[in-house]
Amino acid sequence: MKNPLMYQAYQMYADLTKPIHLFAQLAIPAIHKMPFGGALVKRLLAGACDVTALLRLTHARPPFNIQSVWVDGVEVAIEEEVVAQTEFCSLLHFKKHAKVAEPRILIVAPMSGHFATLLRETVITLLQDHDVYITDWHNIRDIPLSAGEFGLDQFGEHIILFLEELGGGTHLMAVCQPTVPALIAVAVMAADNNPAQPPTLTLMAGPIDTRINPTEVNKLATTRSIQWFEDTVVGTVPLRYRGAFRKVYPGFLQISAFMSMNVGRHINSIVEMYANLVRDDLQKVEATREFYEEYFAMMDLSAKFYLETVQRVFQEHHLPLGTMTFRDRVIDLAQIQRTALLTIEGEKDDICSVGQTMAAQDLCTAIPPSKRRHYVQTGVGHYGVFSGRRWDKEVYPVVRDFIYLNKRLPGVAKAAARPERLTK
Repeated sequence: MKNPLMYQAYQMYADLTKPIHLFAQLAIPAIHKMPFGGALVKRLLAGACDVTALLRLTHARPPFNIQSVWVDGVEVAIEEEVVAQTEFCSLLHFKKHAKVAEPRILIVAPMSGHFATLLRETVITLLQDHDVYITDWHNIRDIPLSAGEFGLDQFGEHIILFLEELGGGTHLMAVCQPTVPALIAVAVMAADNNPAQPPTLTLMAGPIDTRINPTEVNKLATTRSIQWFEDTVVGTVPLRYRGAFRKVYPGFLQISAFMSMNVGRHINSIVEMYANLVRDDLQKVEATREFYEEYFAMMDLSAKFYLETVQRVFQEHHLPLGTMTFRDRVIDLAQIQRTALLTIEGEKDDICSVGQTMAAQDLCTAIPPSKRRHYVQTGVGHYGVFSGRRWDKEVYPVVRDFIYLNKRLPGVAKAAARPERLTK
């Protein structure tokens, strides 16, 4: 690596600036209690401190904090429970305190610098009509080297293990980056006639074939060699963490990359938040605060997983070219016959552009036309596909109706045995 001390340099910066953010946070109530200065002056000072406290990266998963959801006009309590776990991921269940038979769905959250809580709105909406589970990925910097490596194969293996844990009839949804390992996992399960293969697979805004309408993200991946990525953006976890010496793609680099794609939008959002603080418009302030508290909560990625994704998905296009492997097995997407396929894209997506996810429809040649659907949501970018008003009112009904039309998987009568590698 050309940057062996990159992570250590970031950690030093984080340690040095932590007192500043802490002081800014503690100063807010003191400013409001000052015996001098008018209300406007206090709001100006407190607003500056509030914004300063917000603009920091954190490394712990925020809570989902889903206490209840409304189902058919009735408020139903939700309890989070971990039903299975590996070193790298927890299978999290949002248990409803209501005895209603609903389709079971497993959401595969992206491992792309953010925690699974980024899909909070996705979960809340799905809970209206489904029994919802999600892959709650652990921050790799907190996983010791003794747990082994984590690459694309291990990602796909987790999907299969969790589907087997939940049993036959579990629907599968993958958002963004995990659309590729999700499609691989379903193909492997179909080839093995695994009784836990899902009745439906929903792929949302994912890089199935990045040769189609390449975005700036795609162009960056193809203009540099894989050796450049390894030399430039791979760091080593500092000694203070359980994952010390593990090679990672640091989350702070990923968040920086995301921010750089829309610098103007983020600046305007923060400036508007400050203006709303001064105006005492707390409702708008809280909406912005909630977004950035989630956005700035970051996790590191395994260097093996990151580099394999860059090389095999973005540079060499293994999946659309038919050369993708799983545990040294060549993946044959034509093996998928019984799983219905729904692909969803956002018209204005600048991360996974229109056509990249739809490519799965052409690659899965054995799925009958009656068990396929493609949907493009107008007027939304990447995040609008799975969060926000358009997701809730326009995209979700498509997902719900597709799942309910394909609830049963022909030929699958019973659940698979629970694998021993999962722990309770």
